[in-house]
Amino acid sequence: MVDVEVYGKMLSTLPEDDDHPYRSGPWRPQSIEYDATDLDVTGELPDDLYGVYLRNTENPLHPAIVRYHPFDGDAMIHKVSFSGGKVSYRNRFVRTDGLLAEQQAGRSLWAGIAENPNSSTRPDGWGARGRMKDAASTDVVVHAGVAVASFWQCGDLYLLDPLTLDDLGKCSWGGSFPSDLGVSAHTKVDDHTGELLFFNYGTSAPFLHYGVVDAGNRLVHYVPIDLPGPRLPHDMAYTEHYAILNDMPLFWEPELLARGLYASRFHRDIPSRLGVIPRRGASADIRWFEFDPTYVLHWTNAYESGDEIIVEGFFQGCPEPATAGPNGPKEKMFRFLAADTMQTRLHRWRMNLVTGQTREEDLSEACTEFGTINSGFGGRPYRYTYAATNEPGWFLFNGLVKHDTLTGREEQYQFEPGVFCSEAGVAPRVGGTQEDDAYLVTLTVDMNRDLSECVVFRANDVGHGPIARARLPERIASGTHSCWAPGESIEGW
Repeated sequence: MVDVEVYGKMLSTLPEDDDHPYRSGPWRPQSIEYDATDLDVTGELPDDLYGVYLRNTENPLHPAIVRYHPFDGDAMIHKVSFSGGKVSYRNRFVRTDGLLAEQQAGRSLWAGIAENPNSSTRPDGWGARGRMKDAASTDVVVHAGVAVASFWQCGDLYLLDPLTLDDLGKCSWGGSFPSDLGVSAHTKVDDHTGELLFFNYGTSAPFLHYGVVDAGNRLVHYVPIDLPGPRLPHDMAYTEHYAILNDMPLFWEPELLARGLYASRFHRDIPSRLGVIPRRGASADIRWFEFDPTYVLHWTNAYESGDEIIVEGFFQGCPEPATAGPNGPKEKMFRFLAADTMQTRLHRWRMNLVTGQTREEDLSEACTEFGTINSGFGGRPYRYTYAATNEPGWFLFNGLVKHDTLTGREEQYQFEPGVFCSEAGVAPRVGGTQEDDAYLVTLTVDMNRDLSECVVFRANDVGHGPIARARLPERIASGTHSCWAPGESIEGW
């Protein structure tokens, strides 16, 4: 029998009749925190699904100062636990310094990404451009047994207990945390070494830094990386022996930046560059390789093959769309959100460390994004990426695709109209040996039945559809990134 308790409720000043395209419908925010055990399950929930699925969502509590962008929302972490054939759920806001300050003020204090920084009512703030709220609402990983929430334009790393979602403060790394610049979202955890790899970026030279935190949560490596100017890297990749950074030709327009304006432009005459650096390498050790101009929001994996470094991710055929498309919201500010308008497709980049030769190729004609893999194959040769298709013109996912990067075969499941999923967590089956001997876990927003569910697929049979569904206490908001943490990786499990 389901047992649901309300843990707490945050002050929200959003209007009840809010019609903002990314604060209504599937993006309608929550203000209530729940604890729910023994959720109602339909279908066959596997006994060997054992661990936690964590998902970060943008969940704004106050109207924007001028205009709201979904990347501005406050972080809410959703946790679904699987153990002994039962499912429990919990959600908590990440109590960032910015959220607590705005809760006390009862209004927004910092300008969002689509607003002029000078519209902030406070002169301080976070982010690569400054005067932003660190919302910690982009990504979540589990490192050294602790959940780590992060923000896409750099900020503090917020720690939570992955079982209770209790607030564990901010990363300090023994006093070595780079608080002047913070850390970008998309930190990478190597299951084989326990290390966390990260980067940050800003508007002053050297414009980029790269670092490594060991399995004991100590900062053991941190080096500057010289770039030609301010850039907007969003993700990184790694192999067994190298980290891969990037310098992509979509970045703040220099002439506008000199006037304090932050508008992203695609510079078509500048090549894309991938930088390969030994995982504990010095600044001078990085080697840059040039490729066709594009922008890559998310990499899926990288690995070594002989003399080559192979990197895979989502190539954007149109990094700067004119609009969000005929089916999307009309405001131009939302044009960088829909995968179909940016024409994202799974792609492979090759770099030969001996000859310097480069090659690249599409792996799919399908428009997909937000790819995840079996993390046990991170940085190593692998085969499968599990990605999402989007609702045309919208930052909403309406289906899942299993890409076989070896054969090119694709297996797809499409949700019914009005049902939207989230980035899938890949949960290796306990005792499994094959890469796709696993489950996919995702959360859905069902606009037809006004509810949300945690949905489970078999990774080796995605097209068959969900094998189990567990109903959540409330219809949640759509959001960004997620992760899976096996039960044995969490202390106290």
